[in-house]
Amino acid sequence: MALEKSSRGLSKSCILIIVVASVERFAYKGVASNLLSYLTGHMKMSTSSAAKSVSTWIGVTSMLPLVSAILADSYWNRYSTIMASSLLYVIGLVGLTSWALLCAWMPTSSLFLPLYLISIGQGGYNPSLQAFGADQLEIDDGRLPCSEEEGKSDKKSLFFQWWYFGICSGSLLGNSVMSYIQDTFGWGLGFAIPTAAMAISVACFLCGSRFYVNKKLKIPNSPIQSIIQAVKLAVTRGAKSKTLSLPPGDDAVELELQEKPLREDSDRCDDMAGEAPGVTQTILRLLPIWTMLLMFAVIFQQPVTFFTKQGMMMRRSIGSSFVIPPAMLQSAITISIILIMPLYDKLIIPFLRLLTRRDKGIDVLQRIGIGMCVSIVAMVVAAVVESKRRTHESLRVDSQRLTIFWLLPQYVLLGISDVFTVVGMQEFFYMQVPTTMRTIGIGGRAMAGSPMMRGRYYGH
Repeated sequence: MALEKSSRGLSKSCILIIVVASVERFAYKGVASNLLSYLTGHMKMSTSSAAKSVSTWIGVTSMLPLVSAILADSYWNRYSTIMASSLLYVIGLVGLTSWALLCAWMPTSSLFLPLYLISIGQGGYNPSLQAFGADQLEIDDGRLPCSEEEGKSDKKSLFFQWWYFGICSGSLLGNSVMSYIQDTFGWGLGFAIPTAAMAISVACFLCGSRFYVNKKLKIPNSPIQSIIQAVKLAVTRGAKSKTLSLPPGDDAVELELQEKPLREDSDRCDDMAGEAPGVTQTILRLLPIWTMLLMFAVIFQQPVTFFTKQGMMMRRSIGSSFVIPPAMLQSAITISIILIMPLYDKLIIPFLRLLTRRDKGIDVLQRIGIGMCVSIVAMVVAAVVESKRRTHESLRVDSQRLTIFWLLPQYVLLGISDVFTVVGMQEFFYMQVPTTMRTIGIGGRAMAGSPMMRGRYYGH
């Protein structure tokens, strides 16, 4: 039974899940944000070897959500996937903490066992937890996307907004607080705190188990089996629809063929035709949008490449002693998201309602499109700033160069685009796939955003 829902906001079960997700991001970023420093400084690995190891780890971590989501939707339910993956997650964190404390007696290669346990754990944990959280507002058993009540749709949009707010807040704390603790107090404590935080969050999730909506859909086949059946059905129909060559003038053969049914097992084929092709067509319709969003992710690589290089060529000193690291401005993206997200429903949506004269203001695809347009504006601003920087580059006096704070507008604009596009992506891929494939939808969205996540990682 779900906790009693507020008539205006989210249910308490949704809020608990958002808090749990925030703590998980704190734990993950507490490990990932400073991992390169740990390998090069504490483990004495070369920069190239450490960078290659971290890149491989991040790449595997980015791919696993889709693989785990397929298992979750095809063979397990989401709650079971969350519990199993959280166990692997905590075991990996405990192993990493133990390794940091006992590294003098451990071979270097053994470090990657707990790291990849963390990858496997978070790969199953994140998409399943997000889909499970949205399920708390979903009580129908429809298999394919269908029209929903306006109130339910609004609450789901609200859930995805606060979900993203929560994971950005957790990521910001993990990047900043844990990096300071690891550099100041050592790696044992620096890894123990994320481990304890993750264990506590799993315990909190367990405490709310009796209140959750845990839907068990009655489906004849798993999503993957449905797609395979659809392909098999299409091939079978194609083979049976071939024109038969008849002996010329043989009326008896023609009459005999007219009396035979054109398809065998027609009832079974009709049942398959009703479900499997519908599932497959739904997934295929999403592929162009998924591909388009890969280009949006490419833009979010610019803060850690082009934008950072811009900052290195600008005046970064404040006073006589403090110098701003160029990558530090990337925190402006996350801070912008955290500041703007609470204003989205209070200011932005009412303004859009006035413009569009619609209750929701804009739909999900329009929200994604607005975010992508804002990201284009951010790149135009970056180009203008770069042109101005080059004009001042000939000046050899550092005090006459452009200050690094000229870069803030493009970072803030990317944060605004994130509020529109990424939250819209999460809602879109959850709502548009069949009910039995919503974890896969979120996992696919995570893969579309994986270049973005990798880009943000290298900025810290």
